[in-house]
This record gives sequence, C-alpha cells and structure tokens, in this order.
Amino acid sequence: MPAGIVTALEIQKRNKERVNVYLDGEYAFSLDMMKAAMLHKGQQLTEAEITALRDEDDVIRAFDRAIRFLAYRPRSTEEVRRNLADKAVPETVIEAAIARLNQRGYLDDRAFAAFWIENRSQFKPLSPRALRYELRQKGVAAAVIDELLASVDAEDAAYRAAQARVNRLQGSSRDLFRQKLMRFLQGRGFSYDIMRDVAEQLIEELELENPNYFSDEE
Repeated sequence: MPAGIVTALEIQKRNKERVNVYLDGEYAFSLDMMKAAMLHKGQQLTEAEITALRDEDDVIRAFDRAIRFLAYRPRSTEEVRRNLADKAVPETVIEAAIARLNQRGYLDDRAFAAFWIENRSQFKPLSPRALRYELRQKGVAAAVIDELLASVDAEDAAYRAAQARVNRLQGSSRDLFRQKLMRFLQGRGFSYDIMRDVAEQLIEELELENPNYFSDEE
C-alpha cells in the first residue's frame, strides 16, 4: 500500500475496541484502540509505516483469537497453532502471535500436559500408553510427556476405570464379566497383564461384598 494521509478514524459499531482507519478518504485497515490512539487526522503515513501497522494489527487479531480459544480450557502450543491455521492466518503471523502468547504466560506445554493427565485421571482414566498418544497428537514434546507419565500408576488407573463399569455388569457370569471388563480396559490402552489382574481383583472384591453379584450360569 502506498503512502497516505489519515482522513478519518472511526470506532467500529460492532466492536468498540477497534478503530477503522481511512487513508485519502478510503478505508485502509483497522487497529485496536491503543494503536489507533497514536494516529491523528491529517497525519502522513509512509508506505513502511502503513505496512508495519497492518502487520502489527494482524498479530494482535491472531493473539485475540488465540485468547478466545484458550478461554474454554488449557491448550497446547500446537493446538493454538492449528486453530489459527484453520482460520487461514498466515504462518508468519501465527508464529508472532505464539511468541507473544508465550511471553505473556498464556502457553505452557508442561502445564497443559499436567492438566490433561489430571483431567483424564479424574474423568476418564487411561493407560500411560494412551495418554502418551493423546499428548503426542497435541504436539507436546516427548521429554515433557516422559517426565509427567513417570508418576502415573497404570494399575491404579485401570482399577479406577474398571470401577465405573462394574454396576453395568452385575448379574453376568464371572467369565462374561471378565471378558467385557477386559475388552473395556483394552479400549483404554491397558496391557493384558494389568487387565487380567484388575478383573480378578474386582471379581474377588465383588463376591466378598455381594455373594449374589455374579450369575451362576457360565
């Protein structure tokens, strides 16, 4: 865009935090309120100044989009990058916005991974292998994943996952209970040995609590 003179600065009707900038009588670009406050009517802008203002505004808008995306739950850096790319934000703008998010503490892949593991532990216990897969899909570095998964107890996670299923299996035979429970745990990524041990532990516990829990039919 060639050099131009600021002929009007108008606050947007739908977003009072943004200002439309007109150069030589025509709409040129928009800025946030703080950037627009640096301009005044009649100000001469060089081509380089116009380009810098537009580039900076692109980064600010990408930053604001990312903040809205992060408002729902913590995200990994790669999730934010993919979200902006899906909105056709240029790669250079994405990287500048990511850098700004990092500088201001909005992105922390280690904190995100810790949140993800804890959330899964509470609401959907998974095996370390399944957790590793999910975190890798979200772009978390292998070293971070290794560090955080070192403290995950796979057998405890399998036991807690299985407990959420036992009420649905009451009245089945021991063999059917074992088969269905192990199939469920397999879907959560647990190893055969852990699936077997958890199933046998629960069979023993349930029989002690309720001798009529299992059907006598095999």
